[in-house]
Amino acid sequence: MNAINEAKYPKQFIDVDGVKTCYIEAGEGEPLILIHGGGAGANGYGNWFTSLPLFSKNFRTIAVDMLGFGQTDSPDPADCDYSQKARYDHIAGFIKAMGFEKANLVGNSMGGATAMGVAIEHPDLCDKLVLMGSAGLNTEINEALGPVLGYDYTKEGMIRLIEVLTNDDFEITQEMIDYRHGNSVDPTNKISYDATMNWVRGQGGLYYEEDFIAQVKQKTLVVNGKDDQVVPLTSAHRFLELIEHSWGYIVPHCGHWAMIEYPADFAGAVSAFLLTHKS
Repeated sequence: MNAINEAKYPKQFIDVDGVKTCYIEAGEGEPLILIHGGGAGANGYGNWFTSLPLFSKNFRTIAVDMLGFGQTDSPDPADCDYSQKARYDHIAGFIKAMGFEKANLVGNSMGGATAMGVAIEHPDLCDKLVLMGSAGLNTEINEALGPVLGYDYTKEGMIRLIEVLTNDDFEITQEMIDYRHGNSVDPTNKISYDATMNWVRGQGGLYYEEDFIAQVKQKTLVVNGKDDQVVPLTSAHRFLELIEHSWGYIVPHCGHWAMIEYPADFAGAVSAFLLTHKS
């Protein structure tokens, strides 16, 4: 796995409807926006640092920090419900603020549900859609989600969180633990993460109604790890059933983080899909 070197991609900021939004980018060409998941300590760089250089060979690749994550603003929970709608409206605003007519969207987990929300509610802004280990279906909150929903802000808790998100043979480096833990204990991020997880628990999960999901009309690639404990393979199959113009790519011996566990495999499959299936 590549070393974590955040300085390689200078952080940039843009105003999105009053929310200072952080992003990094590399490459030129058609815009490709990478949207990270919702685990503690997640941000654009931490989720995508291994695949960003691979995607940038073909696309202007942008990894954005979602609302309340990384160095994007975390509004006071009294003024922001940290709902899924708040997240996808923020990303829609980001696309507009960047001056893009539309962009390809790649989302992992909560980021997948966010990308899906943009595709449905702001369809003119989304060209093609990639859902990787995506949230969005109404499934039971299983035991595997315990380290995510009940994260305790310790390094031991971060190890448990990464273990449940990756395959059994994945090497969890001290560098990764320290990086994500450091992000998670930032006081501002802690408040917004607690608010986000409270919203998820209050909803009984992070999901849309199936008739809403079926409104996705963009060409869509559904990617899932065979061993994903958080979003099981059955969810990928159901997305394929619900989304009319959808293809599937299943990665063996892979958990919830295909982009980190198998970056070359993931980026290769996604790039081939985006380059082959023109709008």
